[in-house]
Amino acid sequence: MTGPLSGVRVIDLTAALAGPYGTMILADLGADIIKVEPPGGEITRRVGPYPPSVDGQQTLGGYFQSINRGKRSIVLDLKSSHGHAELLDLVRTADVVVENFGPGVVERLNISYEELRRVNPKLVYGSLTGFGAAWSGESPYIDWPAMDITIQAMAGALSITGTEDGKPVKIGPGIGDIFPGTMLTIGVLAALWEMKKTGEGQQIDVSMFDAMLSLCERMVYQYSYTGQVPKPIGNTHPILTPFDVLEVKDGWIAIAATTQLRWEALCHIMEKPELITDPRFRNEGRRVDHRTEIRHILDEWTRDMTRAELREKLGGKVPFGPVNDIRDIFDDPHAWARKMLVEIENPGSDQRAIVAGQPIKFSRSRATVGARAPQLDEHGDALRAEIRSATEVATK
Repeated sequence: MTGPLSGVRVIDLTAALAGPYGTMILADLGADIIKVEPPGGEITRRVGPYPPSVDGQQTLGGYFQSINRGKRSIVLDLKSSHGHAELLDLVRTADVVVENFGPGVVERLNISYEELRRVNPKLVYGSLTGFGAAWSGESPYIDWPAMDITIQAMAGALSITGTEDGKPVKIGPGIGDIFPGTMLTIGVLAALWEMKKTGEGQQIDVSMFDAMLSLCERMVYQYSYTGQVPKPIGNTHPILTPFDVLEVKDGWIAIAATTQLRWEALCHIMEKPELITDPRFRNEGRRVDHRTEIRHILDEWTRDMTRAELREKLGGKVPFGPVNDIRDIFDDPHAWARKMLVEIENPGSDQRAIVAGQPIKFSRSRATVGARAPQLDEHGDALRAEIRSATEVATK
């Protein structure tokens, strides 16, 4: 692997989406991610979609490929004494351990931070749970299981997402998993930086609830300042306008001309300069009070034009974007130029996999999707050989 984290070894004990997404970021940045899987493999190996198989060969599903690319796989039965001993051997060679087990599991498996730090005092140990660990603030929900949609609900995201009739709508991507996983990655990197300075490791605790509440920061200060409970308002913004999604001749577009300069530019593009001096729209605050009239004006102007025509008029002049589906994104030169659509090998199939790329770019270090996801226990023999070699060196 290449990238700024080249030389960092991470023992990945995570499963499903939140944890593997976080370790995927570390893999793309160059870390050596050792994915420890139970006999039979991690649960998402059994989740499709699957590509067409060649001669009935085993293939990797899209879910697993997307967030486990660039990792190495080893099977360990952590419930057995042998598997537990092998994990400790791996931990001795590692910089980081990341886990997202349910409440009480690491204690039952005897792989808690307190246990693993005994064999590696410099260890950075990242934990991700629904409601956090007792040592960092004991939640009444500490023993509750958590999933993306339940966390979106409890942390407030669903209360402000949806149509103006008040019906909550789940945010499309699994943001209740992905954002906490990203926050855990930030915590791991910060702890690694401190470890390099002090020689001491530590545990990082990220609660999915906490991460999502931090993502919903706007509703926190709104309620604190005004006492008003924010509600779903569709595609508009509570304190900015125009900020909306509009239906056009062949689909939908988004416009966000919220500052005075952007508003004036939009008025000139619409050939309606009189709106600039209209008392109803003379500043940001007045425009919010008259958002319905502005929406009507924009609807009248856009509804008989296509997305391409509006792109020609608005693109690069005011914040504008077509509402793209994934076909549009695959046809968009930006996604390919920025390497945000990346082809990787698909073992057992003639069809190559395409996954979302790495958005963090570096001027010197190369950070990118390194390789496909591993087959189950694909690197088990090699990793055991590495452990034996490291042990021999350490005992000489």
